[in-house]
Amino acid sequence: MILLSLQGVQKSFGTNEVLRDASLTLQDGERMGLVGVNGCGKSTLMKIIAGIESADGGTINMQKGLKLGYLAQQGEVGEGRTVLEELESVFDPVVQMEQQLRDLEQQMAEVGSDETMLRRLGSQYDQLTREFERRNGYGWRSTVQGVLAGLGFRKEQQSQLASLLSGGERTRLCLGRMLLTEPDLLLLDEPTNHLDLKSIAWLEDYLRSYKGAVLLISHDRYFMDHVCDRMCELLLGATECYDGNYTQYMEQRTERFEIRMKAYELQQKEIARQEAIIARYRQFNREKSIRLAESREKRLEKIERLEKPKDESAIRFKFDIRRRTGEDVLMVEELKKGFDDRVLFDHVKMHLRAGDRIALIGDNGVGKSTLFKCLIGELKPDNGTIRLGAGVDIGYYDQHQAGLHDSKTVLDEVWDDFRRLDQTEVRGALGLFLFTGDEVLMPISTLSGGEKGRVALTKLMLRKDNLLLLDEPTNHLDMDSREVLEDALADFPGTILAISHDRYFINRFATKVCVLETDGVKEYLGNYDDYFEKINRAQAPDGDLPQMTRTAQEKEKRRSREEERRIKERKLALKAAEDAVAKAEEQAAELEARLADPDTYADADKAAQLAKEYQQKKDEIDLLYQKWEALEMEE
Repeated sequence: MILLSLQGVQKSFGTNEVLRDASLTLQDGERMGLVGVNGCGKSTLMKIIAGIESADGGTINMQKGLKLGYLAQQGEVGEGRTVLEELESVFDPVVQMEQQLRDLEQQMAEVGSDETMLRRLGSQYDQLTREFERRNGYGWRSTVQGVLAGLGFRKEQQSQLASLLSGGERTRLCLGRMLLTEPDLLLLDEPTNHLDLKSIAWLEDYLRSYKGAVLLISHDRYFMDHVCDRMCELLLGATECYDGNYTQYMEQRTERFEIRMKAYELQQKEIARQEAIIARYRQFNREKSIRLAESREKRLEKIERLEKPKDESAIRFKFDIRRRTGEDVLMVEELKKGFDDRVLFDHVKMHLRAGDRIALIGDNGVGKSTLFKCLIGELKPDNGTIRLGAGVDIGYYDQHQAGLHDSKTVLDEVWDDFRRLDQTEVRGALGLFLFTGDEVLMPISTLSGGEKGRVALTKLMLRKDNLLLLDEPTNHLDMDSREVLEDALADFPGTILAISHDRYFINRFATKVCVLETDGVKEYLGNYDDYFEKINRAQAPDGDLPQMTRTAQEKEKRRSREEERRIKERKLALKAAEDAVAKAEEQAAELEARLADPDTYADADKAAQLAKEYQQKKDEIDLLYQKWEALEMEE
């Protein structure tokens, strides 16, 4: 069933044409990813679908009564409500319905022997109960808790005023609120912003099992690989759709581009051949040859000329090194850093060897960027040592580009750091990062986040350092630029340590994943998928056991066995709680069926007793749900 259809949608802002021919069709249950370079109009198209912006042309058809849910990149919350109340407000109609059921039960208990009234009340009760069940009346509180936990809200945060949350937390709360409304079509603009890896994984699972349709914009390619079954690319104002996830879309896109380019080149070659023949005929300047030339010209005019395939430019560059390092590149021992009374991390040990490609991950706020600033000497650690190997030159990429000077032009920002180069060489380097012509004279203060990132990458490329410390290098880059950055890092002959939440990026470059925690670093061999598989199997980190004494290893094994026992007991308790809830709900359903039977009200006393039993069973179910929720929330 088609939920949404767009045909030839157009949109301009002044003389800037953003959309010229945007067309797509979205079926019920489909999950479509909308991709394209930064600034191509993805958010504008989504706002048009949501009814926030109006289109200049084209048609938009939606299924009658379609319920839309739109999540912008910046969400808003109401005043005066706590985090929990903000989500629970979604179920206000269900709470009112539950109160109506209680009122009907009270009326049925008090009506006495009036069979006509009992039948009428029983019929109302039956209809309202069915609607109550359909709206998850018995389980909505548990659903709210699951969403809060999935999106990373702690128990103590639930009583906090929603209006006091940070921007990222408000966006997460708005995402949770919208998911609970269960619209027919979810419109998600960068839903993974402000989410840590655990929350993103939870959202992936949620959207994969979501009953409605999803249209999402995201720079998280791993997320789209695991959620989307269709892709739509917005390129130069027009759309083209593909079956499959992001990786499959990239493969098909390359194939389509190559086929179109080959067809275009063959046609251009044939056109050139025909024009050459026509020119020779006209050179003969005879009546017959002129007629032949005119005949060929007419045939040539009727040819439907293919447009040259359009491909928006991407960065083209590579990293190199000035000199090679020894085998040992970076050694960190017992590093500790905190601010005021709060310790960010302690007992951090790391050993980077030549050629290592390490991804550094960890919860938000654990101090990953702070660790980098300690490594480059910008911050002094509270304890521990940092040693560099022989011949090591550190190149640092700051995700905030704090080292750039707003008052300088793009050209001067780079040239001032590399005075040995002439202007042509600097312009050539900037050209690799898509700064051409007068664009190199733009002030840094006027650049977007992505453009500042490209200036920083230009400087990093020219430095030719052999140890790269990259702090979220894919932030602000469009997808094509991310792909090229990954290719450049794959050919880099030095050593890489990168902080990243981009799991697709980690999969492509990393051979080891290090998890920074408050009490140290855990190492896992392989890329992100390998790490994720190991933590799901509760395997010990690869860097732990081999470095322990035998006594310490035995203690670790006992601790692991104890943890496995605890997890097993918790799972059994959780299963028992779920079974108890299911059994109680079955019993409640039987009582409801008897209450909905008009014959029940032939005996007013029995009907009243039955209503009382049902209420007791409902109270029992509430207690069982509380026990189940408590087990669910255990860490």
